[in-house]
Amino acid sequence: MTELASKKWAKALIELTQEDESISKESVLSELKDIAETFDSSPELSDVINNPSISTEEKQIVICKLFQDKVMPIVYNFLFALNLKKRLNLIKDISNEFEKELEELKNIVRVDITSAIDLSDERKTEIRNKVAEKLQKDVRVEWGVNPDIIAGLIFNINDTVVDNSIKNKLDKLTEKIIKG
Repeated sequence: MTELASKKWAKALIELTQEDESISKESVLSELKDIAETFDSSPELSDVINNPSISTEEKQIVICKLFQDKVMPIVYNFLFALNLKKRLNLIKDISNEFEKELEELKNIVRVDITSAIDLSDERKTEIRNKVAEKLQKDVRVEWGVNPDIIAGLIFNINDTVVDNSIKNKLDKLTEKIIKG
């Protein structure tokens, strides 16, 4: 439920930034992340934001004191809207969803690639380029190593897993043999 709400708020904010070309989406993202970090780093502030017994008016005063003239007007007004709808607690999730929306606009995709061994930089570049060509997107890769996969690669792209590991192939072969 909160993931859906966060996506909706992030999409709404992206749409607002698209209406005014002078607004830097990257700056909005940076400010959202800073605000989320501010909330996370202060247990007292986090308690205020997450406490349903504290009125929206009182929270509005806190927002004014902390962020007035320190963030862009669009971000400041966005915080007010979140507060009025009792969604300030979603700021971190909204900033993450905003970042995903921004990457989609820029034709960027994040890919997690796991290998059995640490690959050379040359090999990583080669794999990254092939994935980018296949997806026809700018690819940002997070590399991982898991010796348990024996050999091959596992790709995780937008929650879709493509497992080309030897371990996976052996598991499937074993399953076929057992089933007869």
